[in-house]
Amino acid sequence: MLLVNLEKAIGRFSNALGTISAILFVLLLFNVFYDVLMRYVFNDVSIGMQELEWHLYAAVFLLGIPYGLQHGGHVRVDVIYENLSIKGKAWVDLFGCIFLLLPFTLLVGYYGIGFAQESYALGETSGDPGGLSHRWIIKAVIPFAFFSMAISGLGMMIRSINVLRGVSTDGFSHPPIQH
Repeated sequence: MLLVNLEKAIGRFSNALGTISAILFVLLLFNVFYDVLMRYVFNDVSIGMQELEWHLYAAVFLLGIPYGLQHGGHVRVDVIYENLSIKGKAWVDLFGCIFLLLPFTLLVGYYGIGFAQESYALGETSGDPGGLSHRWIIKAVIPFAFFSMAISGLGMMIRSINVLRGVSTDGFSHPPIQH
């Protein structure tokens, strides 16, 4: 029961990041609309707003990945995976998390901390006049997002273990998100 509750808690965390990602996407749309309007109607350009576009895009992408992992929207060889039994899928996900996902996300997250700390310590700002200050904020999203991906990967592992124990089939009985 403990593993089932932990799996659900991690699922809620991943879903919350998906909600945050969706909100940031709406803000990105407004930002792009503003930029286009200012450029083509008023012949005015804001470097800060243009930089905010790629900051928001990066945050949407990075924070949306844990949600995608939670809901089976990540990349895998579906030609093979879709024909496996529920327990076969659980084994693939379990080994994929242990040997691929977790080492990669933990490594990038670990080194990303120093990357963000250095940016903060240097007071890094945009190199362009009128650009954004506090460059460390977007750099801090990198380790946060990768540790969040690791947490979602842990949730996948727990879900796989629950399936292998016969406690759950949740997440394996539904097809992955189609795009």
